[in-house]
Amino acid sequence: MESIAMRDVLRTDYQKSVAEYWNKEKDPVNIKLGEIDGLYHHHYGLGEWDPSVLAGPTETRDQRIIEELHRLETAQADVLLDHLGDIAPDDHLLDAGSGRGGTSIMANARFGCHVDGVSISEQQVDFANEQAKQRGVMDKVHFHFRNMLDTRLETGSRRAIWTNETTMYVDLFELFAEFSRLLEYGGRYVCITGCSNDVTGMRTKAVSRIDEHYTCNIHPRSEYFRALAANNLVPIQVVDLTPDTIPYWELRAKSSVATGIEEPFLTAYKEGSFHYLLIAADRI
Repeated sequence: MESIAMRDVLRTDYQKSVAEYWNKEKDPVNIKLGEIDGLYHHHYGLGEWDPSVLAGPTETRDQRIIEELHRLETAQADVLLDHLGDIAPDDHLLDAGSGRGGTSIMANARFGCHVDGVSISEQQVDFANEQAKQRGVMDKVHFHFRNMLDTRLETGSRRAIWTNETTMYVDLFELFAEFSRLLEYGGRYVCITGCSNDVTGMRTKAVSRIDEHYTCNIHPRSEYFRALAANNLVPIQVVDLTPDTIPYWELRAKSSVATGIEEPFLTAYKEGSFHYLLIAADRI
């Protein structure tokens, strides 16, 4: 891939502010968890946590919690990969908003496929490429300083695309138009995202706090399905992961890597104003 000038990647003041946020971000909840096995994620976890992590010696309790949080976030990535469909070693995938690259590396390890990751954070791109280099997979896994709204990848070149908690930074209609262009006929798009609940009306205080914390703009649930339908992306499966992610947040609140955003997430999930959804859609 040819390099692209920063002005062509970061086109708005908002995009520049988001890039600045992630370029400076060194949150222990992302770094310390990744140091366990070299898989660095930027998403939340799924599943029940093991109560024994709280029952052992006090001096090692926090490390046990961190290891368990990492297990849950890796399990979340596995759930996403489970929904990509049949992927062959010669297929090309796109990780849109690829963070520090953990899920891309997992996809290559599982399928043997090619993966391109794109991010508007140069710091994340450099970090992720270093991880791919250390694992010896740069022949198939590479990360690029690109805008997922305009990847400049070849039309119809992708068998599958995913976003993992990144869609709240962009216009969904513009994003899904780009994904529809990139996917081959019958290709699969998988999204895991937090979204506000249309039934409860305007966003609640807890949802607004999440927006403010991450400099994002959480979309209502209905917006996803309108944007998918407008861009020839037909949902084949929709899974409400909300009950499965609450335990992660409850455990994270007990850890040294808690950031203070745990309470708004738990409040929003439990009051029903916020959902954690997986959407798998096929390109027609």
